Amino acid sequence: MDNGTSQTTKGQPGIPAAALFGLCPECGSRTLFDGPVRFALRCRVCGLDYSQFNVGDGPAAFLTMIVGALVVGLAVWLEFAVHPPFWVHIVLWVPLVAGLTLWGLRVSKAALLVTEYRRKAVEATGSDLRP
Repeated sequence: MDNGTSQTTKGQPGIPAAALFGLCPECGSRTLFDGPVRFALRCRVCGLDYSQFNVGDGPAAFLTMIVGALVVGLAVWLEFAVHPPFWVHIVLWVPLVAGLTLWGLRVSKAALLVTEYRRKAVEATGSDLRP
């Protein structure tokens, strides 16, 4: 039984594709980002206003825990298995942490924005409540 959430409208990318490639949730163009992790103000093709979505800092908190646990686990394993000099740890882990964090922020922020778009989420301002 399909409730319509598994299918996408023609021209609209799926959440994984939009998140990985920075695709506009409306038209599928690669216009979601204006920098490494900064959203563009609007889509240059269809004009969708990205500023209406509130992604927030949720992805950053999860990435801190996930990337931190992964890198600490790998660093401890490497230390006990090989006993490399300290500079090897710096050369390995600093770029890996930076790269994983930037890539993870980009993907997770895009996935959250596309999900908000699909569910037609609005910011919880209370302006829609009746007295």
